Amino acid sequence: MIPKDHPRYESLMLRARIVDAYKKGILADSGMIAHGRGEAFDYLIGEKTTEPARKAERAGAAALLLAENPVISVNGNTTALAAEWVVKLAEALGAKVEINLFYRTASRVEKVGEALKAAGAKVVLGVENEEKGIIEGLEGPRARASLEGVCSADVVLVPLEDGDRAEALVANGKTVVTVDLNPLSRTATTSTVTIVDNVVRALPNLIQEVMELKNCSENELKGILEDFSNDKNLEESLEIVSRAYTGDV
Repeated sequence: MIPKDHPRYESLMLRARIVDAYKKGILADSGMIAHGRGEAFDYLIGEKTTEPARKAERAGAAALLLAENPVISVNGNTTALAAEWVVKLAEALGAKVEINLFYRTASRVEKVGEALKAAGAKVVLGVENEEKGIIEGLEGPRARASLEGVCSADVVLVPLEDGDRAEALVANGKTVVTVDLNPLSRTATTSTVTIVDNVVRALPNLIQEVMELKNCSENELKGILEDFSNDKNLEESLEIVSRAYTGDV
């Protein structure tokens, strides 16, 4: 039992959710390593949403609202930490939810799908008995994606994605919005909009931005996206990390 007055209470609770998801078969063992890496970067940005992250969340919301076929691509870590926010964001956008796993097994797909439906998702794509298409530039099971979902999407939100897949999606002409606490990762540097924030903060923030921007015109949304520079935003995030590392906060 973690006492609520523990200074790292929220972080430790998230860690416990990751461990529980692994025990339930939602998460591969490497997912725990990935979470620990992200946790370290979260510590360096102060375990809070930074100003660069806020700007990226607004740009990401604009990109998703401009989409004709937005899709939220979900893995085990995102499901373990934020399934309920995935569902709420999908509802706010009218977006599809698709399961995409790096270490894909039929059992894990089933368990992730069950967790998403328990959180309120009515339709989940990327399941085993569904006809799949191919994402060019990838090989093996990771190249398979739903024809109705990621394959036909123009904008894809990929929280906690691996670099190869994010890079391939961009190469296939898709606008990619990602959530990645590591501003140096290939996912972060490849994506169209990178939100350097914890997924448990980023998804609720995206919902808030979507609701605020929902009545904006197409030109206004395009303006928000055009004014956003992913490279500059990542530089600003790295400056925050650097100040934390040197103690200059």
